[in-house]
Amino acid sequence: KQLRLRRENEQLREQIGQRYDPRRAILGESPQMQQLFKLIDKAARTSITVSLSGETGTGKELVAKAIHYRSERSSGPFVAVNVAAIPRELLESELFGHEKGAFTGAAGKSLGIFR
Repeated sequence: KQLRLRRENEQLREQIGQRYDPRRAILGESPQMQQLFKLIDKAARTSITVSLSGETGTGKELVAKAIHYRSERSSGPFVAVNVAAIPRELLESELFGHEKGAFTGAAGKSLGIFR
């Protein structure tokens, strides 16, 4: 049973990786899109932290997923964070967590999104 689950997990990860192959998931043949595909591949081959910015609806999360699922980190979780939706005063606490009483309203311990 465990072997079957392991194989199923590997197959599902492969399917997800193919789904977020930028040349399948992101459409475009213009020189700008070809440059984007190259940047996705370049970022996926490194261990750098990537921050994406742009207008609403431009595909930032899709690009982030393409980078993640093409990288060595693909076996780990992908967590999308819309930083613009988090009030500036709470950003650090939301991302990194906090202890009870760390600030007014901190009723308990929070591990944060990055955890």
